[in-house]
Amino acid sequence: MYYRIYKLTFPAGVHFGNNSLENSEATMHADTIFSALCHEAVGQSKEVLDELVGAVENGDILFSDALPFIGDMLYLPKPYISIHSDSGDSKEKKKFKKLEYIPSELYQTFLDGKFPINEHGDDLDELGSHMVKTAVSVRGEEEPQPYRVGSFWFNEGCGLYIIAGFSDEDREYFFMDLIDALSYDGIGGERSSGYGRFECRQAKTIPEELERALNGEHQRYVTLSVSLPSDDELENAVSGSHYQLVRRSGFVASGKYSDTQLRKNDLYVFDCGSVFRNRFRGQIADVSSGGTHPVYRYAKPLFIGVDV
Repeated sequence: MYYRIYKLTFPAGVHFGNNSLENSEATMHADTIFSALCHEAVGQSKEVLDELVGAVENGDILFSDALPFIGDMLYLPKPYISIHSDSGDSKEKKKFKKLEYIPSELYQTFLDGKFPINEHGDDLDELGSHMVKTAVSVRGEEEPQPYRVGSFWFNEGCGLYIIAGFSDEDREYFFMDLIDALSYDGIGGERSSGYGRFECRQAKTIPEELERALNGEHQRYVTLSVSLPSDDELENAVSGSHYQLVRRSGFVASGKYSDTQLRKNDLYVFDCGSVFRNRFRGQIADVSSGGTHPVYRYAKPLFIGVDV
C-alpha cells in the first residue's frame, strides 16, 4: 500500500450537515465521501459501482476523513488519549481542551506533552468562516416559507485534504477519475445552490513525519477515518483502546431506492482520532432499510502510527 495526499479547495463554500440545516461543519467524514463516490459511480454504470465497492472492501483503496489544511500546513485530529502536560496555566488547559486539530509536523510533540499551545492553539481560526443565509421555499400555490441555510467558506489557500492509500496504480487512477467527476457535481448538501463544488490537486510529496506514521510498526494507531471493526475483529480492536463513538445517519440519495425518501439505518462508529493498540480492517456496512438495493456505509480505518 502506498499513499497520496489530495487537496480540495471550495471556491463557493460548503454545507456539510450536522443534523441541522442552519449549521455546517468545516470538515467531512470518510463515509460522506464514499457515499458521494458511490452516487457518482452508479451514475456511470453498475459495473463502476461494483468495482468501487469491491476495491474498498478488499482494502485496495482506503481514504481518510477530509481534514483541514492551511497553506502548506496539514492538520490531524487530536487523539482520544490523555496527554500529560507540565503547564499549570488554567488558560492553557482550556486551550488544550478546546483543541480539535494539531499540525502534522507537531503531532509527536503533542503526544510528548510539549505542544506549544500558545503558538498553535488558535490556528483553525484562519481556516475560514461560518455563514448563514435566508432562502425561500416555494411549492405550488402554498405560502412561501423562509428557511436558513448554514455554510462554511474557506479562506484563500485553505481547504480540506484526503490521505488515500492504494494497492496499485490502476486503483489510484480509478479513484482519481471518480474524484474528478465528483468535483463538478459537488459534495455535501445544498448543491443546487452551488455549494460543494471543488478543485482537487495532488500534493507533490507527503511530509516526512506523516509518511513515517503511515508506515511501519508503532506502539499505538490513530484512525484518520470513521471506522468500525467487523464482529470477529471487535474484541481485539477495543483491547487497550481509547475512542469516541459517533452516530452516523441520514437519508438515502438514490431515486431508484424507494418511491418515498427513506432514512438509512443508524450506525455507531469509532470517531476519527480514536486510538488503538491493535489495527483492524473494518468493514463496508449495508445500512439499507427496505429499499430496492443495498446502501453502503464506509467504516474502514486509515491508520497512522504513534509512539506513546
